Amino acid sequence: MFVVRPIQQKDYADLLAIAVESGHGFTSLPVNEELIANKINNAEKSFKEDVGDAPCDHGYLFVMEDTETGKIMGTSGIESSVGLNDAFYHYHISKVVHNSRELNVYNTAEILTLCNDYTGASELCTLFLREPYRQGINGRVLSKCRFLFLAQNKSRFSDTVIAEMRGVSNDNGDSPFWKWLEDNFFSLDFPTADYLTGIGQKVFIAELMPKYPVYVNLLSQAAQDVIGKVHENTAPALNLLKSEGFSWKGYVDIFDAGPTVEADLSQIRSVQNSELYTVEIVDQLTGEDYIMLSNLEVELFRATAVIAQLDETLQTIKITQEIAEILKVSAGKQVRAVKLI
Repeated sequence: MFVVRPIQQKDYADLLAIAVESGHGFTSLPVNEELIANKINNAEKSFKEDVGDAPCDHGYLFVMEDTETGKIMGTSGIESSVGLNDAFYHYHISKVVHNSRELNVYNTAEILTLCNDYTGASELCTLFLREPYRQGINGRVLSKCRFLFLAQNKSRFSDTVIAEMRGVSNDNGDSPFWKWLEDNFFSLDFPTADYLTGIGQKVFIAELMPKYPVYVNLLSQAAQDVIGKVHENTAPALNLLKSEGFSWKGYVDIFDAGPTVEADLSQIRSVQNSELYTVEIVDQLTGEDYIMLSNLEVELFRATAVIAQLDETLQTIKITQEIAEILKVSAGKQVRAVKLI
């Protein structure tokens, strides 16, 4: 069994290890001890605070824990409103037309324009499942359990939810897209630029980024080929989000050109289809489908997935006492649940 819960101080060593294991391009979790400690502190504060009716600049970080061994299997997070304190940059891909009626010439060209269009959006981030646990439903639940939290706590988040997908880079952290920017504007390698952004030092972006739109056909062919493409390890995460209704609107990361996908919070499949069910305690689980379920708490949020029986007419769910204890609920209490796909 496993449980997804808010991160705690005791998880510091595991989160630092995950930062190391995640490798280059995992901007939201750079290998920096002070930053890791601050992320945990900020998460604990975010889960405790009452935000009222408007989203705040909060970060919610979860861990997946093996309930038998106590080992941390992975992590995932949600930023409530990006770009409120630090500029949140993207490139947006659009087209321009070069047309001469007199010469009967008509050409279109793609351009990359630096923007802050996603300022204020909520962001799914910091998803990483450790190697020994990449099997079964673990990855899907670690990602999708966040939708139960979003569905139950909509006032904490924006109407628009985004996810930045890691772009193409090799094992050494070399990005074909960044290589072109490095050669022409930055004189910084990709791992260094990515690390600086991860620890919040973003001033260099405004100082050194090209100030005008960039014509895509002026980039190296290697850079052009990876625009909007994801790292091979990120492809499953992208497919999962697409199944939930996320789509790409032409925004890419300014460092590796990986796509940023978006969805309206209320239209995310697992948000839209999740319902509240009353708990019934049984001795043995029955059913054919995996059900993802969580309690209705914030600071004491707990989520898991089991093969369970949902009664959609009576709005009840049958679970064992063991699962109820994991979720910190009891008979007669409500949980939020949805079929896992």
